[in-house]
Amino acid sequence: MVENQEIAVTQDERTMATLAHALQVVGWWIAPLIIFLVQRKSRFVSFHALQALLLQVAYMILMAGFVLLCMATIFAAVVHQNADKSAPPVAFFVLMPLVWLGFMGMWIFVLVIAILYAIKAGRGEWANYPIIGRIARRMLKMDQEEATGTITGNG
Repeated sequence: MVENQEIAVTQDERTMATLAHALQVVGWWIAPLIIFLVQRKSRFVSFHALQALLLQVAYMILMAGFVLLCMATIFAAVVHQNADKSAPPVAFFVLMPLVWLGFMGMWIFVLVIAILYAIKAGRGEWANYPIIGRIARRMLKMDQEEATGTITGNG
């Protein structure tokens, strides 16, 4: 006989998974990494901490891309400045507010995701980030059933 059983998630595991999501807002990638390394035996905590860690890695890559784009544009504007040497480059005044909005938009996105998935982890849910969840499952070698909270066994 095949039956579905809930994987028992302890209160400590839920707390650590919640902290992995919530602390990424102030601890960036360091907090989820520490929780991931300390709680390797718990599949639930590892899954949630790895998702938070991967989100922070993606966030840092996007931020680095934004900074490089901003620096390249400013550098190009300064190099190709028009004849009036005393005027500041126009690209600086156009690009800087857009870059600031991009930074703030990405930070708000990470904040909302962190709060939303911290709540889900606190409830004991195996909630997947939209794209990163699949990557985390593959990295931890988890199948879909395990990541959704049920296992199949013979009873």
